Amino acid sequence: MNLIKTPWGSISTNVSLFPIYYLIFIYGFVYILPFGEKIVGLPWFYYLKKEDGVLESLQSIQYFVSSLIGLFIFFRIKKKKTLNSFIWLTFSIFCFLIAGEEISWGERLTGISLNSITELSIQGETNLHNLPFFHNYLLDPALQAICIFFGWIGWRKFPSLSSLPSKKLSLFFLFVSLFFAYYDLSWASTIEHIRDDTEIFEFLLSTGIFLHTFKYFKKYKFQKKIKS
Repeated sequence: MNLIKTPWGSISTNVSLFPIYYLIFIYGFVYILPFGEKIVGLPWFYYLKKEDGVLESLQSIQYFVSSLIGLFIFFRIKKKKTLNSFIWLTFSIFCFLIAGEEISWGERLTGISLNSITELSIQGETNLHNLPFFHNYLLDPALQAICIFFGWIGWRKFPSLSSLPSKKLSLFFLFVSLFFAYYDLSWASTIEHIRDDTEIFEFLLSTGIFLHTFKYFKKYKFQKKIKS
C-alpha cells in the first residue's frame, strides 16, 4: 500500500504511483532540462521520445523480455487447457509481435526490409501497424480498449486470473488510454492538435506489462509446476 503525504494527513492507495512520478519527472524536469542541443543535438525531451530513441528502445526490450517470461510461465503451468494458460501464451505472442514492430523487425539495424510492406507503410518501414488501414482506423481504438481492459475491467471481473495485470498496475494502462483518447480527439476535431507525445505514454504501457510478467516470474521461477 502506498502513502501520499499531504498537509492534511496521509492518503493510502492500493495502486502503484510510479506513473504519476514518471510523468512529473518527464514534464517537470526533463522538459526544461538545458544543454540538450549542445550535447545530443536535441532538447532532452525530444531526444527521449524520438524514433529509435531511448524510450522506444526500452519498450522493445521490455516487450521482448515479457514475451520470454510469459512463455516461461505458460510452460510452468500444469493444466494447459485453462483460460489462464491460454492468456499467458497469447500474452507472450502479443509481446513478441510488439517488440518486433517497435524496431520494424530490425530493418533500421540490418538494412533488410520487405518492399511489399514498406511501399504501403505510412512511414515507409517494415511493420504492420503503420499500414494505412490499420494505422488510421484500428491501432488507437485497439490500444485504448486493451488499456481499459488491463487497467479496469480485467482485475475487476477476473480477479482469479494471474495472467491479467492486477489493480496495483492500473494507472500504467489508464493514463495511456486517457492520453490517446484526448490525442485522437484533438485530431478529429477543429481544435488545435496536441503534440505527439505517444512514446512518452507508450513507455508506461510497456513498463506496466513488464512489471506484471516479472512479478510472476519471481513468484514461479523456483516452482516446477503451477496448478493453473
